[in-house]
Amino acid sequence: MALDEDKKRSVQEFFADDPEKADKEFFGRVANPDRRGFLKRTGLATMAAMVGTSIPFHRNMPIGFVPAAMAQENVLFGKDGLTLLNDRPVNAETPPELLDDAITPTSRHFIRNNGIPPEDVDPATWTLTIDGFVDTPLELTIADMREQFEVVTMALTLECGGNGRGFFNPPAKGNQWTYGAVACSEWTGVRLKDVLEKAGVQSNVVYTAHYGADGHLSGDPDKLPISRGVPIAKAMTDNILIAFEMNGDALHPMNGAPLRLVVPGWPASTGHKWLTRIELRDQVHDGPKMTGTAYRVPAYPVSAGQDVPKEDFVIIERMPVKSLVTFPANGAESGMETEVRGHAWSGDRTVSKVEISTDFGSTWMDAELDAPVNDGAWQNWRANVTFPQAGYYEVWARATDSEGTMQPFAIDWNPKGYLNNTMHRVGVRAS
Repeated sequence: MALDEDKKRSVQEFFADDPEKADKEFFGRVANPDRRGFLKRTGLATMAAMVGTSIPFHRNMPIGFVPAAMAQENVLFGKDGLTLLNDRPVNAETPPELLDDAITPTSRHFIRNNGIPPEDVDPATWTLTIDGFVDTPLELTIADMREQFEVVTMALTLECGGNGRGFFNPPAKGNQWTYGAVACSEWTGVRLKDVLEKAGVQSNVVYTAHYGADGHLSGDPDKLPISRGVPIAKAMTDNILIAFEMNGDALHPMNGAPLRLVVPGWPASTGHKWLTRIELRDQVHDGPKMTGTAYRVPAYPVSAGQDVPKEDFVIIERMPVKSLVTFPANGAESGMETEVRGHAWSGDRTVSKVEISTDFGSTWMDAELDAPVNDGAWQNWRANVTFPQAGYYEVWARATDSEGTMQPFAIDWNPKGYLNNTMHRVGVRAS
């Protein structure tokens, strides 16, 4: 049973048919004569991450054993109300109504993993290497970064490139995200730009390459689950952080503790978690999830289900203009008057206008729109609505960005299910 063929299955399903074989493939556990198991380092890291702490007596576990916390799908430790989409690797989104805060609490920040989180995440011993085409390669501890660079705190929006994939028809392969693979938390760290300037960016540098301590799902230490990067011009902007705090506290383990990149406005996959190395390259980076069709869309519109040659795909850069209704919740009961509120964002741009409609798009009214608290943050909006009579209504929201691009009612299909910025609609029963 190949891992790639089964990664959509839950842990429980994976172990049900052939526990011993599943145990070996998932955790790399080797049976001893007494039927106890020896966990390899990567397998132990996976299990520890899923239960939320170390497992002192892991050597005593029988072959085919699934910890009770995992059986209860308790892989979302420290999270509140998230919907688990996949546990191999862990991916979970946040229902829109739980994203109502202006700043997303850590407990409600989505999770997007590509591999196995590392087990040893001690911030005191963690190091980051800056190398490649630099004048002076650097090896920095988190303490070094705090001492040598300006420490800044910024509210920054992260969104998975596949957010909204669940609404494509025909379906696109991958996690079936709906609306909740987006968040805007406060991140504390140092500017990537400042660190690269200290290393000395050579004139032939084209792209960055990001590497982390997460392991490949196969357990093969020679394989990387993901290694993405950004053009050097993007890397040298002021709002990309090497972050070591989230909302005034340590990073959550599933959000990259103890060190990660935060790249607002571009697919969140460019913001590598468990960050250990940044290499400066003289070509577009070609690491895992940088080539083929990963985080790419066709260079031209295609019809639904159309087969597109790989050479016709282009790398996703900025995320599109989008808005989200966070109150009221879809299906809510309401009085004849209610406040409607939410957030809006648009890649490297700002949002200039948010409009809402309660008559299926026949008429629109402007919402009150806040400016971003800093470059890279989403913008909060609100409006007061009066329904003309009792009945079922839909609240539609659309945003227009600083370049005049408006969020569409529906978007064209693409093979990988990326960049779905269709208008958000919520149903309300007024009485």
